[in-house]
Amino acid sequence: MSEEEAGATVPVRLLFADQGTFHAETVRVPAAVLGEYDRLIDLLREEESVTRDLYVDLDRLVSAYVVNDGEG
Repeated sequence: MSEEEAGATVPVRLLFADQGTFHAETVRVPAAVLGEYDRLIDLLREEESVTRDLYVDLDRLVSAYVVNDGEG
């Protein structure tokens, strides 16, 4: 794997609910670990390379999905 591939990231859209208000955030996760998890939520909860840089309020998280090309 090249350095470029090792540092590649994938955009993930997170949708949070807070007392009836919704808020979306787009974060980036390492592409190399995306395929290691059956569910994206498990990656957000358990992957050390993600959790050391990103806090996700799992109680407010409504959905998480990989952003497709052209979606922003």
